[in-house]
Amino acid sequence: MAEKEPMDTFDYIIVGAGSAGCVLANRLSADPRNRVLVLEAGGRDDWIWFHIPVGYLFSIGNPRADWMYETQPVPGLNGRSLKYPRGRVIGGSSAINAMIYMRGQAADYDGWRQRGLTGWGWDDVLPLFLAQEDHIAPPSEHHRSGGEWRVEHPRMRWTVLDAFAQAAALEGVAPVADFNGGDNAGSGYFQVNQKAGVRWSAARGFLKPVLRRPNLKLETGIRVDRVLIENGRAVGVAWTKGGQTFEARAAGDVVLTAGAVNTPKLLELSGIGGGERLSALGVESVRDLPGVGENLQDHLQIRPIYKVSGVQTMNALYASLWRRPLMALEYAALRRGPMSMAPSQMGAFARSSPDQATANLQFHVQPLSLDRFGDPLHPFPAITISVCNLRPTSRGSIHAASADPDAAPLIQPNYLDTAEDGRVAVDSMRLVRRIVGQPPLKRYGPQELKPGFAVDDDTSLLTAARDLGTTIFHPVGTAKMGLASDPAAVVDGRLRVFGVEGLRIADASVMPAITSGNTNSPTMMIAEKAARMMREDRR
Repeated sequence: MAEKEPMDTFDYIIVGAGSAGCVLANRLSADPRNRVLVLEAGGRDDWIWFHIPVGYLFSIGNPRADWMYETQPVPGLNGRSLKYPRGRVIGGSSAINAMIYMRGQAADYDGWRQRGLTGWGWDDVLPLFLAQEDHIAPPSEHHRSGGEWRVEHPRMRWTVLDAFAQAAALEGVAPVADFNGGDNAGSGYFQVNQKAGVRWSAARGFLKPVLRRPNLKLETGIRVDRVLIENGRAVGVAWTKGGQTFEARAAGDVVLTAGAVNTPKLLELSGIGGGERLSALGVESVRDLPGVGENLQDHLQIRPIYKVSGVQTMNALYASLWRRPLMALEYAALRRGPMSMAPSQMGAFARSSPDQATANLQFHVQPLSLDRFGDPLHPFPAITISVCNLRPTSRGSIHAASADPDAAPLIQPNYLDTAEDGRVAVDSMRLVRRIVGQPPLKRYGPQELKPGFAVDDDTSLLTAARDLGTTIFHPVGTAKMGLASDPAAVVDGRLRVFGVEGLRIADASVMPAITSGNTNSPTMMIAEKAARMMREDRR
């Protein structure tokens, strides 16, 4: 066994320099009296594709940037396993994601408050979003400037996407200028986390500008093995780097920000989780919390693809060898054009049926098509009208596979496990067809490549949803926040792990219910609130 290095002591130890960890590192180290250690498994963001927006095509599925996880076979997807990308670099998934700035709906957070989680309602969290924001628009009730989290409008428009918005309006999905005022119903171009056409990750906004602080230390390329717990208190962490093992002590809190996939795994390897599961892993139980790794929620996207004609799409542009260098030149000179594009440009939020109180569907409309992420674009002009159920009732799990810290976790999302989710999937695909059938899109002769117009009855459409569905990369809830009376809760309303002093979780895993939209910015809001609560609790 490698010799253990002497321990150092910090006020706070942050496990994971992803979206949440970068926010916490910034906020906690702002007080020069706090010594802060940040531990990150990935490396620095010193690769060009972390910064050029279209780089997601090269970073997702690349071990330099991605954990390369896969799910277990999913019964609701006809036994298919899915790639499950997670960022493995400072900035975490904000370095490889779609860059879409989305808060969700006011009702999401009011729903958390109604569960008894005081301080988590919309009126409570909106000031936290605003505190982080540096929005390109003039300050207003819903936006601010001067924060670290840059938000801009996309730098390219597409005729075919404008046609989608016009067609959606004829189906009752009206255009809106802003999805982030608390009610995101409507259609429009997504706002993006970019600055002048360059990706703006959490590392770029929150972490890198403060790395020169003498009280902040960042370790990269490490493997955190476990949280050190003595007499019911988290006192530090143990990690491995370059064949050596290290330990550090925390005078204050150890904070887990490893994400909804790796946080429950680390908890279990530290002896926190369901007792029977820990026993099967050969891990000594420190705290029996059966909710660890349960309550996994994710947005499943169904991706209908339509061939079109008479309108420009990315497929045709990319297929033209002489246009590719022009795209590169346009980006180099102006930071505009296709290389500045987020994966999805046009969005829409709608109700799958009248019985939904608020929009429960999100559309990601793309002027391109491919079989799956990582594959080449199709050689014909086409668009993809991805649609996902924002409030799935299916629940999955993520657990450690063994006591080996290097073993990938077992990920079982259980997509389409409930009849309700199946009904929403069918209704959503029918809504896509109604929009495509409206004149603004119909003029481009859309032909449904997937699933195909021959697939028309409810049973066939549900089968198609099981064949086409894939993650849109929004896993949350695997260490959920709740009241002490909730046997499935892992942390309380102040993000403290039940029964383990000095240990908090401040990432997407604490969401009791998934937000109605992209989850990156809500995760960073959680970290903002965590930092404030931690400062309050140390006074």
